[in-house]
Amino acid sequence: MKRILIIVYMIILHLGLLAQEDTSRADTLRKNALNVFMNASDYIKKEIKYINYVRDIKVADVYIISTEDNSGSGGSVTTFFFVGQGKFSGMADTLICNISPDETYDIQRAREVKTLKMGLMRYVAKTPLAQFMNINFSEPLSETVSSDKWNSWVYRASLNAYTSGQSTYSYGYLYGSLSANRITEKSKFKSSLGMDLEMDRTTYMDSVYKSTVKEYSGSISYVKSINDHWSAGIFSSIQTSSYSNYDLSTQISPGIEYDLFPYSESTRRILTITYTAGMEINNYEGETTRFKMSEAVGFHSLSASMSIIQKWGSVGSTLSWRNYLFDFSYYRLRLYTRASIRIFKGLSFTFSGSVASVHDQISLPRGDATLEDVLLRRKMQATEYTYSTSFGFSYTFGSLYNNVVNPRFDN
Repeated sequence: MKRILIIVYMIILHLGLLAQEDTSRADTLRKNALNVFMNASDYIKKEIKYINYVRDIKVADVYIISTEDNSGSGGSVTTFFFVGQGKFSGMADTLICNISPDETYDIQRAREVKTLKMGLMRYVAKTPLAQFMNINFSEPLSETVSSDKWNSWVYRASLNAYTSGQSTYSYGYLYGSLSANRITEKSKFKSSLGMDLEMDRTTYMDSVYKSTVKEYSGSISYVKSINDHWSAGIFSSIQTSSYSNYDLSTQISPGIEYDLFPYSESTRRILTITYTAGMEINNYEGETTRFKMSEAVGFHSLSASMSIIQKWGSVGSTLSWRNYLFDFSYYRLRLYTRASIRIFKGLSFTFSGSVASVHDQISLPRGDATLEDVLLRRKMQATEYTYSTSFGFSYTFGSLYNNVVNPRFDN
């Protein structure tokens, strides 16, 4: 019996030493893993476990910036920028992940993870973990590429409805749209039709107040790529709006745009100056403050837009000026800015806001608005400015590493 106990003890001791060896080995591999700074979801952390997700960009071997843009097909294009630091300094890569408009969110995130894995291999290959990596290619390749039977045309239709209410109030909303777009490297054609219908019904004491706002719109635009800095286009639109006093309004305007940086760098930085000029023909539902029931007016606009995405965050801003040519006192000046800035380790600041000086309400109806129109917002009101803003801070501190995912009770 004593001999059996000794044998059992020796087996347990051996298993314990093996477990300690495995734990020590796993800990060594974790310490030797690549330190990566990026905005990673729980899904990414679970799918890519062989790197360390760090919260401080200064200790990262690689930092990854991602951007997302809409594609001509109606899908999206996610771009990942890999930049090495320290011993990986001078190493940089850009990888693109194309998402089809008919793919589910699960397929989208799987594609993005696959792209991230491919981008990380160049850096993981220089760590002790490289010996445990396997790379496979699973699909056969055809020798030729089949042609696109749609010739880059993408069509979309949507219809949305919403309703809510209580005993003294009800609200209904109906929106529909149709679009046909064709976007290539050399040109961009976009067209759309839209319908917007909003209905309010409010009961107060013995009175019932009803509000209905109807808007219909359509637009067609064509943009031609001239070179990597210049583009030209022509834009037209048509709309009817009970809120804005338009029985029918049509616009047409050619324009030109210059990008200080090459358009090929637009996912990281862009600085454009755009000028358009054209004609607007309006028929109004009611007489305007300028005693007009219809008119044709010329206008022009000038805008500058800037967007920069770097490891410290992103910032973008647009300043636009638009005025009518019959009287330069009828103008609108608008500034829009958004920013997400990493101030220092763990502390981030986000901001977005817009402010506009409004002096171009040529469709403003003559006469005083009724109290119902003001409270129910059935008709446009005179104003000299508009503004909106949002901002916030976030601060995170604690462990440098952020590898573990535990979804329990997240709901």
